[in-house]
Amino acid sequence: MEIRFAGYGGQGIILMGNIAAKAAVLYDGKNAVYTPSYGPEARGGAASSNVIIASEEIDYPYVTSIDILVAMSQLGYENNAPLLKDDGLLIIDSDLVRLKNGAGKVAKIQSTRLAEQLGKRIVANIVMLGFFTAVTKVVSYEAMKKAVLETVPAKYKELNEKALEIGYREGEKWQE
Repeated sequence: MEIRFAGYGGQGIILMGNIAAKAAVLYDGKNAVYTPSYGPEARGGAASSNVIIASEEIDYPYVTSIDILVAMSQLGYENNAPLLKDDGLLIIDSDLVRLKNGAGKVAKIQSTRLAEQLGKRIVANIVMLGFFTAVTKVVSYEAMKKAVLETVPAKYKELNEKALEIGYREGEKWQE
């Protein structure tokens, strides 16, 4: 499964890929390769995380044809949607991404708005990871939760756990 998380610097896009790969390898016993990609600017520039998850060995460590694209910015969507397979899944933050015609299979969540309701916009990426987990089932919820709680700072564990749970619940409602 070739996955790309795309957005802009400061959204936690790089962290999303790191956590997803960690969940797959450490807690679901799968193979994974994680490759971050930054634009020229740290904050505000293009950012993406590429993750390949497989039950068998991974021959080539780079995403070449996207199975799942998680877009948290308009630019992230526009730059990466052409690489999404015809039968691929596009997951978007519907407050930040406007789709073009013929988008294919799309799952939408207002991850930024839900994070703001929790009091911290910064956890929009974790809300999105919960949604991604429920919609794709690429990694288990238990694995994702362990990876999130192991990765985030101790003082923000409770907030991130709530964010993950809210996203996951929204994802459980999604129907193709």
